Amino acid sequence: MKSATKFDYVIVGAGSAGCVLANRLTENSNTTVVLLEAGKSDCTAEGCLEGCRGSAKGDGKLNLRIPAAFSKLFKTEYDWAYYTETQSHLNNRQLYWPRGKVLGGSSSINAMIYIRGHRCDYDYWDKLGNSGWSFSQVLPYFQKCENQERGASQYHGTGGPINVAGLRYTNPLSHAFVQAGVEIGLGSTDDFNSPEPIGVGFYQVNQKNGQRHSTATAYLKPVCDRPNLTIGTNTQATRLLWEGNRIAGVEYIQEDGATNKIKVAREVILCSGAINSPQLLMLSGIGPAEHLKALGIPVIVDLPGVGQNLQDHLIAGVIYECSQPLSLDQANNIGNFLKYLLFKQGPLTSNIAEAGGFLKTKPDLATPDLQLLFAPLYFQNHGFNRREGHYFSLGATLLHPQSRGYISLRSPEPLVPPVIQPNYLASEADWECLLTGIKISRQLIQASAFDKFRGKEIFPGSGVEKKEEIADYIRNTVETLYHPVGTCKMGNDPMAVVNSQLQVHGVQGLRVVDASIMPTIVSGNTNAPTIMIAEKAADLLIANY
Repeated sequence: MKSATKFDYVIVGAGSAGCVLANRLTENSNTTVVLLEAGKSDCTAEGCLEGCRGSAKGDGKLNLRIPAAFSKLFKTEYDWAYYTETQSHLNNRQLYWPRGKVLGGSSSINAMIYIRGHRCDYDYWDKLGNSGWSFSQVLPYFQKCENQERGASQYHGTGGPINVAGLRYTNPLSHAFVQAGVEIGLGSTDDFNSPEPIGVGFYQVNQKNGQRHSTATAYLKPVCDRPNLTIGTNTQATRLLWEGNRIAGVEYIQEDGATNKIKVAREVILCSGAINSPQLLMLSGIGPAEHLKALGIPVIVDLPGVGQNLQDHLIAGVIYECSQPLSLDQANNIGNFLKYLLFKQGPLTSNIAEAGGFLKTKPDLATPDLQLLFAPLYFQNHGFNRREGHYFSLGATLLHPQSRGYISLRSPEPLVPPVIQPNYLASEADWECLLTGIKISRQLIQASAFDKFRGKEIFPGSGVEKKEEIADYIRNTVETLYHPVGTCKMGNDPMAVVNSQLQVHGVQGLRVVDASIMPTIVSGNTNAPTIMIAEKAADLLIANY
């Protein structure tokens, strides 16, 4: 990437937030932006970023577009493929964390579920002292970003960049799940993004014409030929550059190994996510003083909260044999592939987790504490474990973990992956919620709606009934739902990293705009909230300059 001497903004990370900012900030033709992405382009022969300059044009793979193929992207060149430290409450397992390393970030490799969370999530952020982040104040940004195919309403918008659609294909087993949920009294909803998303139903997804609609496709591709936008892929930021207490630019490594520097006139904006944003701050001397000193990194700003407050959603599930050959286990055949290529129809447009629900395990809770995700196939260990035959899976997700973890540096070398310690299930309350989730999942599958489909219980297994036996099953099988947040949290307390304007405390010319700024995790999938955060941040930046 050949860069100009100085840009108005340098955006580090072209993921769910970075693509949004690149689009919005360059709407003003006098504003210059460079977007740095450590991964590859998301281009395919069908949707190449023809206008991209520098190294933004790439080969890509069809799996980046086929919704049902999302798990095939795991542990590929499009994935950071991180691993946690050993988890003492999970039989010392190290859990795999896929994170998108490609234009669009994790929006290019996720399951595309469009969920905002509960209104109380944002009202709580506001109560913590983050003025401007209540539900009524962020709702316009959710509406601004979306093109809701059902049409505009009090809670939905049309004409926005990111397409929100119903699934083109839904499996008969997913319909049985929704019927079963209603049967056991969970209720139903046709809109999980209403103010009270309680009940079961079908998820809406970020798809357009049967294809994945990532932030790269929605926000970046339409504007990549703007002369005031420069995009650099295979370009990893390694350090922030200082002038006094102000960030003056970014040092980065290109694909050929060359190290370069780029200067900024206004601000550097970190959009690298809950792992890489705190990592880059600490590499640059912003973070817990003792930790940085131990690694020989000069401390410029002592911010003890950098990397702390790590939260994530865990999912534990049940798997049953299907007595009829209806599942998606053999969806990837030549007929379905041709149906997808020619018409963008059929099982390959499925996002796998087609249906689900939100529920409260205790009636006095303000928000749901469990999310259900139903998949009409055998889905275990992120899709890596395979099994012949037809099955269906139901996962229960812990929405509000009490356990907290951290990100820290393993080395002062920027290319060494950081320490990821989520400290999963350290809280007894987290255990109780997941145990209840397994109980409800089993109850749901025993409903009469599944009578003609239900075969043998494979996991946990019909013989696993005692509380400690189920707990041990959870220890051995629970996995991340891919929603790490909170490591550069927004607030004014001693552990806060950014203020309500997303400016890093004690530093000039630097903001963090991604899921790491969430003080508490939202009640659902985190991609839509991250897009909202970036839309709001764009307005903050434009108003500031």
